[in-house]
Amino acid sequence: MIALPPRPDLDLASLVRTIPDFPKPGIQFRDITTLIGDAAGFSEAVRRLSVLAAGHRPDFIVAVEARGFLFGAAMATAMGVGLVPVRKAGKLPGVTIGVDYELEYGVDRLELHEGAVEAGHRVVLVDDLLATGGTILATAELMRSVGAEVAAALFVIDLPDLGGSGRLADAGLRCETLIAFEGD
Repeated sequence: MIALPPRPDLDLASLVRTIPDFPKPGIQFRDITTLIGDAAGFSEAVRRLSVLAAGHRPDFIVAVEARGFLFGAAMATAMGVGLVPVRKAGKLPGVTIGVDYELEYGVDRLELHEGAVEAGHRVVLVDDLLATGGTILATAELMRSVGAEVAAALFVIDLPDLGGSGRLADAGLRCETLIAFEGD
């Protein structure tokens, strides 16, 4: 396996493109595709997330659809632990368990394969971006419903003005991020 050397000096935020007024006027969209398209940047983001996750000694990395899969799969490989994908309803082929959660415009559902995570497993949740925190809170609820211990939730980007990190803290969920961008 070829691995890029660590780059602790690399400014990951500089590799994230901001697209103004997307998907609607006033929104500053943080486009992570430019970070993952940069070999050194993607490698360093995965390394930093893996170091954070390793401190929690997880049995599994639990990655949230869809961009969380990119980071979660690379982290699980680097750490030598399993990966559990959490998907939107109807995407997994086997018997699933799920949780419904509220969005600002309705209700959505997250699912995982039955038996993928069991009581006593220690997990770290991973997604690319933390906004309001609803999806990761639902994922934590799903993990806890099967008796798993949720050690932490890790993100590449935090948008602190949207309140997600505060919601996670209020729910007793440890949250760690690599980058924070003020504004929405």
